[in-house]
Amino acid sequence: MHRYPDRGDTLDANSAPGHQLILDFAHQPSLAADDFIVGEGNSLAYERVASFPHWPEPLTVLFGEEKSGKSHLARVFTELSDAIVAPPGALADLARSGGTRPVVIEDVDRAPIAEDALFHLLNQSMRDNRPLLLTARAPIQHWPYSTEDVRSRARLAVALELRQTDDIQLSQMFVKLFGDRQVQVDAKTIAYLVARMERSSAEVVALCELIDRLAMQRGTAITRKIAAEALEIRRHARDETASSSEDTDDE
Repeated sequence: MHRYPDRGDTLDANSAPGHQLILDFAHQPSLAADDFIVGEGNSLAYERVASFPHWPEPLTVLFGEEKSGKSHLARVFTELSDAIVAPPGALADLARSGGTRPVVIEDVDRAPIAEDALFHLLNQSMRDNRPLLLTARAPIQHWPYSTEDVRSRARLAVALELRQTDDIQLSQMFVKLFGDRQVQVDAKTIAYLVARMERSSAEVVALCELIDRLAMQRGTAITRKIAAEALEIRRHARDETASSSEDTDDE
């Protein structure tokens, strides 16, 4: 049953008549190992993480688009290996102190990471066989570092891409994400979405958020009509973004 505010408690003094006050129920997506959805585009990355501690080499890089599952796999690895999840400022100390406890570093191509500190930690990892898992959106050759030092070391890693998902995996993602929100959605509605959406993991996340919010606004269960409205809103937003980008390029 879809959750929505009780009609007797939905309006405040500033609400327009007939409009519900939307209650943003907090939810926590499950990042457990059993909840990771394995498909053709991410099976190698999953198998690499699941095979720990039987890694013949210490370095692993997981890269892929936003919401592709990199952080989920990093969390699985952290639980499996008792790894240290290292903030950007801790890398130099970790390299100096040494040891073999595994380390996870997220967003190495986006976080404010000191290049020399990461370089030394990569060296320490290879020297002492310390497992090190890095996540990034871009392939190694596109990481924004000023020298080749970090990239040259990272190229020694097992680098695995988490790619765009297929229809089955997209459908499973919808089921999981709506389940995280304690919402049940008819399989036909999910099939309708998968057949018409932009094909990416990030779009599944965006659509789940939007559809749930639209249903809460209307105080109804999630229907195909709401799914169609969400698809149109997302399409319009992409068109506006593309138009804005073209206008900027013209200037």
